[in-house]
Amino acid sequence: MSLSTAPAATYRQIFANAEFRSLWVGNALGNAAATMTSLTLALIVDAATGSALLTALVMFGPSLAQVLGVSTLMSAADTARPRPLLIALATLSTVAVGIQAAVELSAGARLVLALVVAYGLSIGAGVRWGLLNDVVHPDQFVLGRSAMNLSAGAMQIAGFGLAGLLLQAMSPSTVLWLATGCSALAIPVIRFGLRNRAPRRIARTGLTETWRGNRRLLAQTETRPLLLALTIPTGLVVGCEALFVPYAGADAGWLLAATAAGMLGGDLVVGRFLNRSQRRTTSQWLRLVLALPFTAFAFDLPLAVLATLVAVGGAGYAASLAHQEALVDRTPREERGQVLGVESALRMTTFGISALLAGALADLTTPPVAIATFAIASLLSSLLLTRPLRRIMCPVSG
Repeated sequence: MSLSTAPAATYRQIFANAEFRSLWVGNALGNAAATMTSLTLALIVDAATGSALLTALVMFGPSLAQVLGVSTLMSAADTARPRPLLIALATLSTVAVGIQAAVELSAGARLVLALVVAYGLSIGAGVRWGLLNDVVHPDQFVLGRSAMNLSAGAMQIAGFGLAGLLLQAMSPSTVLWLATGCSALAIPVIRFGLRNRAPRRIARTGLTETWRGNRRLLAQTETRPLLLALTIPTGLVVGCEALFVPYAGADAGWLLAATAAGMLGGDLVVGRFLNRSQRRTTSQWLRLVLALPFTAFAFDLPLAVLATLVAVGGAGYAASLAHQEALVDRTPREERGQVLGVESALRMTTFGISALLAGALADLTTPPVAIATFAIASLLSSLLLTRPLRRIMCPVSG
């Protein structure tokens, strides 16, 4: 296989595509609503319970529902019409956040509601990433993925930073109502901005079809190291991020925003300025950059220094662009929605498990100790994956 060294396409070219712009804006609005909601709920639960475990669980626990979506619903990413499905998911998200804003719920009830809704939303990533393959030219997939990641990073910066500021001046329910409005704006963007495309393959959406695609994916020996690289090192770092609220309280928004800023910068550079060969070579180092700065939480450093360090670490998330590109290369077009959905759901499930374990460790020790421990574990996992990934990712001339 020959890896292209041709100059990358530009963001100007990809944003000239009106349908891509609508997909991008809808994704950005959903991310903004999700980040504002997760930080607000985490602060509500932290104030009510004082438990690092429960706080991490309400912020990242809904990611655990992703594994149920992988097991039962993910075939819909390819077997259903994407536009109606995205509209339904945006509506579900809007209603759920509205309930969190309107009703005084216990910490347990808030968590249960978040988990139930997350199960329904679990197929969203597969639908969006599969649709991205249809909206842009194949050579622009990584650039499109990078642009979508940039929207996520930018909205996380805005969502976490804005929510952190608003929560000092407004009630949590008011901030949740703002998140509800943000989520609702995505519905008309999707409805009027995307074509009503046919499904990528003709099959009945359900458990049998979902598991048929999952078995095919997991049976490929070359995809397993990619899936591990996309889930384990990043998941362990998310365990670190899950402890920002117990570590810094209301100031956690600045740490979360700094991490998102680093992620945005990394995706910008890797997605826009590196070609395929360079992305694959750089990915092995970016996985290490991702985790190393979080070890600094073992020391009593000023918040501004820690924010700078986690911003550097956030750039390491860009390693996933090369891994996702390699995964797409090994997937037939008619199954890409499900495969990318499985990848995203496994990643999100790992995020939830890591947040749960990190919260438990922080309750037994302290948040700084738990953050440093999970950072070291991420570094070790990346080192263990170096050899199997090199066989897949290294450029081959021919």
